[in-house]
Amino acid sequence: MKQFPSHFVAHIGLDWSDRKHDICLIASDSDKFEYDVINHSPESIEEWALALQKRFNNQPIAICLELKAGPVVYALLKYNFIVLFPIPPKALAKYREAFTQSGAKDDPSDAFLQLDYLLKHKSALKPLMPDSEETRIVQRLFEDRRVLVDDKVRLTNRITAALKSYYPQALQWFDDIDTKIFCDFIEQWPTLKQVKRARPLTLSKFFKAHRCVRPAVIEMRIEAIKSAMPLTEDDGVIMPFQRLVRALTLQLSQLLITIHEYDLDIAQRFRKHADYEIFESLPGAGPVFGPRLLVAFGTNRKRFDSPDEVNRLSGVAPVLKRSGKSAWVHWRYSCPTFLRQTFVEWANQSIRYSFWAKEFYDEKRAMGKSHQATLRALAFKWIRIIFSCWKNKTPYDESAYLFALKRRKAMEN
Repeated sequence: MKQFPSHFVAHIGLDWSDRKHDICLIASDSDKFEYDVINHSPESIEEWALALQKRFNNQPIAICLELKAGPVVYALLKYNFIVLFPIPPKALAKYREAFTQSGAKDDPSDAFLQLDYLLKHKSALKPLMPDSEETRIVQRLFEDRRVLVDDKVRLTNRITAALKSYYPQALQWFDDIDTKIFCDFIEQWPTLKQVKRARPLTLSKFFKAHRCVRPAVIEMRIEAIKSAMPLTEDDGVIMPFQRLVRALTLQLSQLLITIHEYDLDIAQRFRKHADYEIFESLPGAGPVFGPRLLVAFGTNRKRFDSPDEVNRLSGVAPVLKRSGKSAWVHWRYSCPTFLRQTFVEWANQSIRYSFWAKEFYDEKRAMGKSHQATLRALAFKWIRIIFSCWKNKTPYDESAYLFALKRRKAMEN
């Protein structure tokens, strides 16, 4: 693991953009701020970085910027003498407000503010520590898969809206439209008029070819098709919507194949990962939640010093506020939503596979806690357990945990 220096020969604030990056630099042996602008291209970044390396004799340089990932981050990570300190955009926005109440914003001044924040509040920032290559691949695949799933939802919503305008029966014949059988059905029979012309034998063969083999279901669908009444017979409505639905369905069909390929790739990489045994041992994790939990923790054991850091980062831990004699607890709004969903959804899944998790859930519900509040409380406990397994590189053992739990209760009594 990369060791970070305690002293830097220069500090830099970098305000990035798609076309150019504004720079504000101050050397440790100077009190003069230097401003510069570099183009966003591999050649320009390389030239600037090598000039810094030569000027400061390959000594460590700290750079503060509003990114944890992105082109400029990837370009700078390859230089061993550069240490990146990402600053949360909200933190910088609040810091800017302290100096410019008018809300004015300018790239050079933002570069200076990032540098000023780095110089005065370095202890509040953590240097960027890239995870292992295999972990970053799985993480990136998950992030891209999530975007593809969002695209799938948008497509299915558009298809649903279009079908309701001229061919609503197709939505009633299938439980889900994000399936291969639905896409192939619409591709072959994009209108009610066309599917009503199809022979029962042709329809039966189609359903059986798509693994719908129950005779009762096939017969019910065929009867529904033959007795269906058109919503409209106006070609001015049907033809445009038919073309749109076919176009969207083709996109959906390809998207389903791509998402399936992502799932296979993620599962394969998860099984080969160094920490596979740890996350595979968690009750109910399996091929769905196992990789998500792996990405949540990563492989860098120095990333988190305590389970409380994970709970706060994920938003599972609530926020406590005090003012005068008042104190209240509320939902943590500023957190990665998908990360919180990972822990809460898996906590819900674990109830079916873990004896103590089921007991904990039932006990909290009996106390009057809501379903979601109980799941967050369960996720909070699970994070503490996973953290211990992850830190010590040992798989989870349900029987060992139950024994430790029993012993702890006996000592308390």
